[in-house]
Amino acid sequence: MRKRGILSVALASLLAVSSLAGCGSSKPAETKAPETTATAETKAEETTAEAKAEESKTEETAQDPITLNIAYMPNYGSLWSVTTAIEKGYMEEQGITVNMIEFADGPTIIASLESGSVDIGYIGQGAHKLCINGQAKIIALSHISNGDAVIGGPEVKTLEDLKGKKVAYSSGTSSEDILTNALTKAGLSMSDITAVDMDASGIVTAMVSGGVDACATWSPNSLKILEEVKDSTKLADNMTFSDTTVSLGSWIVTPKYAETNQDKILRFTKALFKGMDYAADGNYEEVAKYVANQTKTDENSVYEQRGDADWLTGAEVAKGAEDGTVEQYYKTQQENFIAGGQVEKEVPISDYVMLDNMVEAGK
Repeated sequence: MRKRGILSVALASLLAVSSLAGCGSSKPAETKAPETTATAETKAEETTAEAKAEESKTEETAQDPITLNIAYMPNYGSLWSVTTAIEKGYMEEQGITVNMIEFADGPTIIASLESGSVDIGYIGQGAHKLCINGQAKIIALSHISNGDAVIGGPEVKTLEDLKGKKVAYSSGTSSEDILTNALTKAGLSMSDITAVDMDASGIVTAMVSGGVDACATWSPNSLKILEEVKDSTKLADNMTFSDTTVSLGSWIVTPKYAETNQDKILRFTKALFKGMDYAADGNYEEVAKYVANQTKTDENSVYEQRGDADWLTGAEVAKGAEDGTVEQYYKTQQENFIAGGQVEKEVPISDYVMLDNMVEAGK
């Protein structure tokens, strides 16, 4: 759009005289005060500012349309922000069409990113170790999770009761992380239990059928188990270890994708942050409807997951990325992975966390 120039304004005063009927006399009519130079310049500046704003708005909406394949897991934590960004039109504002693709866990999502079938994906706590090891880059922090849990069946009422029991978990995920933390807290290790590695849906079936004595899993599976298994007990969740650990949810891409698609990543993150701003502001019932529609599940059960995390706004993440708070979250996470033997050595956070992208998306 061509910018408008400042209009030149001619200054003049107008005087009109009208005759008064029936009295044989006349007096001056009302006189309009002349427009001063300052007033004229102010109006011209306002006109120019409006033109610039309109030009900026046009540029924002004129971005080339793109289509992104987005990987998610069927729970509130994975979908709360992205479905809101879609439903409220924030993705459309960025010229983005989204194809949503469901996966069971983070490691599978990373494998799909590497194959090229997915552009951007969501991961929970456990899969972050793969980011540290160089398989993916984090483009945005989603939330601080409290959706993982260790659950005991009828015969397991404390963490110490896990000794010698058959315990189901999913290796490489947040399920394994919280199980390891729980065992450590009880003075136990994986060698003290009969660990049964299975996928998330298998864990629910095993607990309901009594095939295992306890399990470690995430929401909504944890909620379903606690509801359906009589006399089951939540032995620990993420907040049990909040003094020493942090459980994070993040959005990721492959390093290769990050190199060649910075604009797409930024546009997605801007839309995501707007979704977070809205969804974290108490609109839980509305967001639950969006998530339930995507997952084809009961709306009430989705709404029950609203307490699974500290839902951060996009503004909070952007500010935290700038002042070092977000970097510290990932540093604490990495330190715990190293202490647990899941990551071999320290890696600079900047190697795999795109803090600059988060800062820029918040502008």
